[in-house]
Amino acid sequence: MENRIKIAHVGCGKHSLNNILPSYAFSPVELVALCDKNEERVRAASNTFGAPKCYTSYDEMLVREEVDAVFIVTGYSEQNRPLYPPMAIKALESGFHVWIEKPPAASVAEIEEMAAASKQAGKLVGIGFKKAFTPTATEVREVIQRDEFGEPHSVYLRYPQYLPAQNDPPLGPGGSRRKWFLDHMVHPASLITSLLGPAAAVTYHRDAKGGGFAFLEFPSGALGCIHFAFGRSPTSFLERLEVIGENANIVVDNGIRLTYYRPAARQPAKRGISRTFIRSDDEAPLYWEPQFSLGSLVNKQLLLVGYVPEIEYFCKCVVEGREPEIGGLEHAAQVMKIYEASLAPLGTRHEL
Repeated sequence: MENRIKIAHVGCGKHSLNNILPSYAFSPVELVALCDKNEERVRAASNTFGAPKCYTSYDEMLVREEVDAVFIVTGYSEQNRPLYPPMAIKALESGFHVWIEKPPAASVAEIEEMAAASKQAGKLVGIGFKKAFTPTATEVREVIQRDEFGEPHSVYLRYPQYLPAQNDPPLGPGGSRRKWFLDHMVHPASLITSLLGPAAAVTYHRDAKGGGFAFLEFPSGALGCIHFAFGRSPTSFLERLEVIGENANIVVDNGIRLTYYRPAARQPAKRGISRTFIRSDDEAPLYWEPQFSLGSLVNKQLLLVGYVPEIEYFCKCVVEGREPEIGGLEHAAQVMKIYEASLAPLGTRHEL
């Protein structure tokens, strides 16, 4: 690939081994160094993915390596808080662009600290909001911006996630439920805000078992709903996205099946005399789904779920010297505001 950037990668756990490190083979990067506290693990990852250098000390790697960006894929502290803010700030202060996995932080304040360090260093920060980078999400953004689609009225996203109760412990040694909510709610929140922009207000409602809804209000007047479908069968489809426009709508099931119901004339008032349900070709829905019979990049899981596109987009931003619009710190702040609203009393409208 042209315009590749040199990177160092931190963290060789299961997520890195299964998803991020394999994605580099299809991304504009040159993997120069790997770092992990566990020497056996980092050596094994190096043998598999071909990194020339290995480190067990993050500080030593930052001092020794001359790369364009540091990719950090770690986890949580003993307090159930993401480790990314201090690690990202240290890399920024060392003169590197930084890409971090989700969730990027535990608070808006930590996002603001990273933003200040990014501005001071003149370096970029990208975040792994993979749902916003899937091929279907990219197509939805393109379609809803067409004149024919009109202004989006509403957006609905079902996601199978437990919504913490008011008395569930906060992030800390006993706050595992809050941790897992933070870990997963960034997916629907980052996807919806990548489509409609920053939300102006949010209201959470929770049922007695742990499911519920987050109702979002947008400055345009559009409304959004995240359905936390906790309790659904594990054999059920995982998620569904639908955006409603002007006499048009677009639907994505399970992240891969995309149907665009194009603008169409209403059926004649005298419906009883119609002889067919078939509509004209220029009104018929458009349908896309990947094929899985050929060994091509377009049907690889690493691309379909957004890993390759999110890495490629960040690399392009680094090469072009521009702030990421999707998966950047401003986007992350929007997502974290939605998360922090869940800490307020349930059922109250929380302005963002």
